[in-house]
Amino acid sequence: MTLQSLTPVNCASLLQPGCSLLQLDGEVLLFGQKGWPKRSCPTGVFGVQFKQGDMKLRAISFSNDSFYLPPLRCPAVCRLDPYDGFPESYVIHGGRTPNNEISSSLYVLTMDSRGCNRKLTLCCKEKELVGEVPGPRYGHTLSTVQSHGKTAYVLFGGRTYLPTGERTTETWNTVFDCPPQVFLFDLEFGCSSAHILPELSHGQSFHLAFARADCVYFLGGHSLSSDSRPPRLFCLHVELLQGSPLISCESLNTGMSISSAIIHRTGPTHRYIILGGYKLDSQKRLECSTVTLDEKGIHIDHLEPPPWIPDIIHSRTWFGGSAGEGSILLGVPTEGRSSQTDMHYFYQVSFQKEGENKEADGSQGCIQESKDYDNSTPLEDSEELYFGREPHEMEDSNAGEEDTYNEEDEEDESQTSYWTKCCLGCQVDPNTWQPYYSSELLRPAMIFCSRGEEGHWVHAQCMELSENLLVKLSQGNKKYFCLNHGGLPYQEMTPPRQVMSLKRTTMKVRHRKTLPTIKMSPAKKHFFRRLFD
Repeated sequence: MTLQSLTPVNCASLLQPGCSLLQLDGEVLLFGQKGWPKRSCPTGVFGVQFKQGDMKLRAISFSNDSFYLPPLRCPAVCRLDPYDGFPESYVIHGGRTPNNEISSSLYVLTMDSRGCNRKLTLCCKEKELVGEVPGPRYGHTLSTVQSHGKTAYVLFGGRTYLPTGERTTETWNTVFDCPPQVFLFDLEFGCSSAHILPELSHGQSFHLAFARADCVYFLGGHSLSSDSRPPRLFCLHVELLQGSPLISCESLNTGMSISSAIIHRTGPTHRYIILGGYKLDSQKRLECSTVTLDEKGIHIDHLEPPPWIPDIIHSRTWFGGSAGEGSILLGVPTEGRSSQTDMHYFYQVSFQKEGENKEADGSQGCIQESKDYDNSTPLEDSEELYFGREPHEMEDSNAGEEDTYNEEDEEDESQTSYWTKCCLGCQVDPNTWQPYYSSELLRPAMIFCSRGEEGHWVHAQCMELSENLLVKLSQGNKKYFCLNHGGLPYQEMTPPRQVMSLKRTTMKVRHRKTLPTIKMSPAKKHFFRRLFD
């Protein structure tokens, strides 16, 4: 087991805690990027490539009939091996969006096609469930069970927000463990049912799930009600009988205190490697374990961990996922080091033995050479180049540097000063920020301080402004001064704008008809006056 440092090439800002690594058709995919997708990759799904200590991302496209798949953090992800003519696919449920909302949607992600240039195109379909449907949640698990020739999916655990009627401004982002219900559904008909088992009496989240045939094992997990990680291990047995299913649960004594760990499948057999995770809130789990499933049950054994370096040992948090055959991607924060421009360090953990590692490096070098988009010669965009050529003869031949994601191509949001330190006690951290006001979506609310000639912007949350006061200040014509420059009692009224009154001149009507006038001398006027009198 080896540990190798990775250098992200203009892509470090996209990886965040809660992201998922998927593997479709031999490619490693990053799902759940930080923030909403941008113009360089509107789908939000990237292909991950490792070569010579570098990590690069490449934008992945979707078919025209695909549903939109938002970037979700901490969703339940279940991998489906090809069977009965169905392709390899992933089932994704729940998760948190960049707006800090919790999703309840169910998606199926499959490979749509491989172009003549070997570019991967995905297809995403959203499935609707009927019956007792699981609500919005994150930090839960989704597993596959097969019994009596049928296939179903088991969903358990997770966290969610308070009900809509109970959420207030103070408890807007408060979460709690979902009730310990087991949801069973199938994708063919979309029927879902909820089951309550006496052995599962407490909710749990960020646990591990292993499935084999008609059994699902739940290991570890964190409980918010007790704020603990009890060493739990449950065996869920599902029989898909004609009519209603039969579900039973058994509590085992070989559990572990673990949460948020990485599961790596070592091959087609039911053997897994557990790496990472937490024992306590402030204590990471530096040990490694192997989990084997067979007819007799579950077997957990100790595995020698990689040689951890001080940056990993002393870090408070870490995250990652399975990155292909015999490999795991790890990310640890830089812990506020001003000399580091990236927010995280990245490492690759390999599980091959020394003899196997050399052979794998040679074969993997060939594979990565065919997938290296920087050293390939780009083809012209012309259809006549495809005549008489097989797809395997053109692997990645027209994928140039323009396919590699480069975060420098995106807009520089730092110029907007949303994430700058507005004062000495600034509470806004771009990595841990969550919406504080109901009007906030992607960026924190700010208000302008009129101190000095140019003034400056400050975060409304750091100024301890209530939402009603923030709305009044944004709609009124008052000058605001931040806490460092006097605060709210020193507001000044801006002088009203002087409006110049307009002179209204009467308009002359052209071509007005007037009565004709007769010119008479005084003698004639005297004659006519005496005549009519």
